[in-house]
Amino acid sequence: MNIQWYPGHMTKARRMMQENIKLVDLVIELVDARVPLSSRNPDIDDLGRNKARLLLLNKSDLADEAANEAWSAYFRAKGFQVVKLNSRSGAGFKSVNAAVQEACKEKIERDRRRGILNRPVRAMVAGIPNVGKSTFINSFAGKACTKTGNKPGVTKGAQWVRLNKQVELLDTPGILWPKFEDQEVGIKLAMIGSIKEEILNTEELSLELLKLLKSRYSGTINERYDADEALGEVELLGEIAKRRGCLMKGGEPDLTKAAAILLEDFRSGKLGKITLELPEQAQED
Repeated sequence: MNIQWYPGHMTKARRMMQENIKLVDLVIELVDARVPLSSRNPDIDDLGRNKARLLLLNKSDLADEAANEAWSAYFRAKGFQVVKLNSRSGAGFKSVNAAVQEACKEKIERDRRRGILNRPVRAMVAGIPNVGKSTFINSFAGKACTKTGNKPGVTKGAQWVRLNKQVELLDTPGILWPKFEDQEVGIKLAMIGSIKEEILNTEELSLELLKLLKSRYSGTINERYDADEALGEVELLGEIAKRRGCLMKGGEPDLTKAAAILLEDFRSGKLGKITLELPEQAQED
């Protein structure tokens, strides 16, 4: 399964981020806690070089808590401030302000020595499409100050948002990178909904998800669909179709509908708290 998606507006968005990076003290990067490594755009490390860094493990409520802790430790060891977050409920927000101040303590102290008091930290909020940046800013600010949506690519231009006297945020469009060298990355991003649905083969994608679930979260499919996980992935998807009444004329299972149900159940957390990759799988730079 080969996945590549890099529409033209992302090139423009990257250029805009390059121009704006000099205006900020801090880069706040949101990743999806279910795939913290795959949902990190390597370009953001290049853009954010020499800037303070805060990494938010968003959608942590949908991820395996033990894995959340392991990933938090992994990124802290690499020099990031890290906060586990649920942008929709606001869980973790109380820790963000403190993490911003900690990440920028050298800058704040430098300002103080120069007699510059109460200058807010200016932070760029970055991440891939559909990772929850706009929802985070809206919820954190307590009002709808940026447009949000459940499709990748809703934020089209940069927007400054003043949160309080201490922090100003620059929201940026979600950007991917031109080519996924490892197709596993593209597949995982498709699973969490960060790739435009229209270019995907959802049946193939659901088979990849079934393979991962069977190996790492044995019993999940049986519990949700009462389907035999000992079956091959294609047969198992057919069983899910039958259990959910997704049948075509003649009683044949409708695999396309079953695939859509499986992917939506995963994305919404109905299959349980699931993390698709662990720190020990991370390749060292």
